[in-house]
Amino acid sequence: MEARSRATRVKLLAFDIDGVLTDGCMYYSGKGETFKVFNVHDGFGIKLAKLSGIEVAIISSRKSEMVAARAADLGITHVYQGVPNKRTLLAGLLEKVGFGWPGVAFMGDDLVDLPAMVRSGMALAPANAVSQVRAHAHYVTQAKAGDGAVREAIDYILAAQGKLDAIVAGYVDQA
Repeated sequence: MEARSRATRVKLLAFDIDGVLTDGCMYYSGKGETFKVFNVHDGFGIKLAKLSGIEVAIISSRKSEMVAARAADLGITHVYQGVPNKRTLLAGLLEKVGFGWPGVAFMGDDLVDLPAMVRSGMALAPANAVSQVRAHAHYVTQAKAGDGAVREAIDYILAAQGKLDAIVAGYVDQA
């Protein structure tokens, strides 16, 4: 099944954080605090997905207060950090929301993401994901992680679902 056809079925969009919503770099302060940089285009894309009726989840193997804060800013309620097995957690989330695997799109960048990606109805990867992950993705973005990859993937899904043109028209009509 081609990527566009898979995108039409997406009801839940789940993301890794580091290397997907961020550029994958680790920034440390002199006191050992870590910092993450998020792209506003990715964030606005997430808001558009939610407004279009797509559930959004963050599933990360690491824990970060910055991730919790960014998720709260974006209104994401499905936030899971410190997750050793993303596929198992995603299976539990699907039971909770009542969706099946075909309705899930998962975006990851490294080997730890593959179990969730290959089980999902649509596997997504940013341009700079490791080659093994890109090889298993149904759609690989042109944009790199932390530089609009999530927004590109969301736009692709919304276009496949016939929703993107109406969203754009709504903003044009406000001009």
